[in-house]
Amino acid sequence: MVIQTLKRQPAFGLKPVAALDDDPDRRGELAGIPVIGALSAAPILARQRDIHYAIVAMPGVQRERLLTILEQHGNTFAHLLMIPDLFGVASLWVGAKDLGGILGLEIRQRLLLPGPRMTKALLDVFLTILIGLCLLPLILLIAILVKLGSPGPVFYGQKRLGRGGMPFIAWKFRSMVQNADQVLEDYLQANPALRCQWESDQKLRYDPRVTSVGRFLRRTSLDELPQLWNVLRGEMSLVGPRPIVGEEIPRYAEKYKLYTRVLPGLTGLWQVSGRNNVSYAERVNLDAYYVRNWSVWLDIYILLRTVWVVITGDGAY
Repeated sequence: MVIQTLKRQPAFGLKPVAALDDDPDRRGELAGIPVIGALSAAPILARQRDIHYAIVAMPGVQRERLLTILEQHGNTFAHLLMIPDLFGVASLWVGAKDLGGILGLEIRQRLLLPGPRMTKALLDVFLTILIGLCLLPLILLIAILVKLGSPGPVFYGQKRLGRGGMPFIAWKFRSMVQNADQVLEDYLQANPALRCQWESDQKLRYDPRVTSVGRFLRRTSLDELPQLWNVLRGEMSLVGPRPIVGEEIPRYAEKYKLYTRVLPGLTGLWQVSGRNNVSYAERVNLDAYYVRNWSVWLDIYILLRTVWVVITGDGAY
């Protein structure tokens, strides 16, 4: 996981070049990085390749063994980063604390702090009014195009689950034909190979229900502009987890409780991380990461990234 993350995000400034493992059966490659020997080879490798940074990522190793490794190699590397076996815990707002020689990790639950939550709510209202006024001519134009493009209403409302699991109607510009459910069923019967894809991700790269105008709206995410109304009503936030329907609760499993702690968002980490190119399980993990590590600054980052994603159409179909 660490190697894949560093390779995917070079901005961290760490380039993995080799891995060490005491298990002789694990020689070869690990996520594209050569596993070249046991941990005892670390000093030689550090001198030969002028390496000053090492990462200890050894989940399940006993405390005594881990302490020995840190003591042995603490003088070899100027920087020694230990990855604790605490997956699923908040990582952005964690600070080390010394309790008389005992190392503690203090996790700040920012979702429980009234100040940041009030700032988020005020930011939602201010930006929603500002964006809505600026985009009002575009919203009117899209409404006309939807009406002229196919018979049916301009807006489409679907029941979604909000904070606390309370249902609400999330609004979008209609992007599908009126008899969408029947069209989808007929299409899946004619193309049984695509049924697994639909049941897995609830997405199709070519969706027969989508109109020509709707295809453009979905690619640019403009179909979600009416959800600004949901934000003003306090049912959604500008940034948050993807709003889900009741049938998706089992797929969130234990992470559903995290989902219900915040308002769902018009945009979120999923939308700026590949959108439809991301698997459903990854979407759930991104939503969980957002809730655990929420902050106003994370919201601002996602909003800025959303602008770029909408312009490029990254992962949209």
